[in-house]
Amino acid sequence: MATLSGTRLDIAGADISLVPGSFRNPQELFRRIDAEADWRRESIKLFGRTHAMPRLTCWMGDVAYRYSGLTHPPAPFTPAIREVLDSVQRQSGTRFNGVLLNQYRDGRDSMGWHADDEASLGAAPVIASVSLGGMRRMRFKPKPHFAAEPFALDLPSGSLLIMRGATQANWLHAIPKSAKPVAVRINLTFRMVNSEV
Repeated sequence: MATLSGTRLDIAGADISLVPGSFRNPQELFRRIDAEADWRRESIKLFGRTHAMPRLTCWMGDVAYRYSGLTHPPAPFTPAIREVLDSVQRQSGTRFNGVLLNQYRDGRDSMGWHADDEASLGAAPVIASVSLGGMRRMRFKPKPHFAAEPFALDLPSGSLLIMRGATQANWLHAIPKSAKPVAVRINLTFRMVNSEV
């Protein structure tokens, strides 16, 4: 069972920290980021069929980013995102060169099981995730090679989740659909992308 020790979670095969209240005015940040982002509804191909992603996305950074068969050209950081980036880099002690924005418009929007383990992120990437707006539950389950119990985290507005070390190698995570009414959520996942991979 996951236990909280300070801000670092006691999870086998992972290095995960959750820092609630990392941003003083998350409502204002939400409004600014929502207004500045060039939101898009992308489509992905799964098992030969094309599906619209169940959320809106936007990529900002110094380099392009490729995942799920999609290549996102770099768009410049907006002023609000630049402020969040500076804060996240200070809090995590890590440099990032890109951020994937996801907007979950209601409980029907979701993120399927995955790991942030693209080759361009390196063997043990640091992923810093900022939540703004409605609270959603993030679920974790071990990859097939790794024996451990699944767990879940509620991500409140203004919180910072940091995943390091072997987390992506051993665990999958998802934001499932919610039958309960939930407010719009914006999630920012900062990462360091190696453009030469």
